[in-house]
Amino acid sequence: MSTERRAPLDRARVAETALKLLNEVGLEGLTLRAIAKELDVKAPALYWHFKDKQALLDEMATEMFRRMVAGTALDPADTWRDRLLKVNRGLRAALLGYRDGAKVFSGSRFTGIEHAEQMEENLTLLTGTGLTLPQAVRAVTTTYLYTLGFVTEEQGVQPSPGSPRDGFDLAERARMLADFPLSAAAGPELFADYDRHFEEGLDLLLTGIAARYGID
Repeated sequence: MSTERRAPLDRARVAETALKLLNEVGLEGLTLRAIAKELDVKAPALYWHFKDKQALLDEMATEMFRRMVAGTALDPADTWRDRLLKVNRGLRAALLGYRDGAKVFSGSRFTGIEHAEQMEENLTLLTGTGLTLPQAVRAVTTTYLYTLGFVTEEQGVQPSPGSPRDGFDLAERARMLADFPLSAAAGPELFADYDRHFEEGLDLLLTGIAARYGID
């Protein structure tokens, strides 16, 4: 008889298992039943820790944020541009680390207050440049929403980096839009070279923030 003991079933273990399974089945296939099977427990056992799937997604998003913060080094000497570049590049990298990562993150609510430390640091830095608190909040949230929306669309085409969705073909798209030449030619600008396009878009936002609020 085996004497091997399994790790106790707790919120952290369930969320970690769910994040691993997410890369295999995507958000649609991520059910509490599938997670329970992966953990070798009965589905009702999960309801002791999460009342529904959204509660689990909240914990998953929180764990994604924890890992993002651990992998994003912030420097008190950062300029406001440096800081917004770092946190948004870090967010994109974190979201791309999981299939449907942006969908999991979007609309979720953190289950703890770990995010407050980074938020406080970012707002302190931005207000230190002369921005008012409302201006600093707008700068942070606008770039955050850009990144979240960008990755949502990116993962709609490439569920995993470098792996296009089945049936998606830029050449076929161009043929279908042959009567709309500019729209056809825009395909590579919309659905390819995501790294460059993300950086261009983020730079546009930072340039706009500087112009709007009169900061260097």
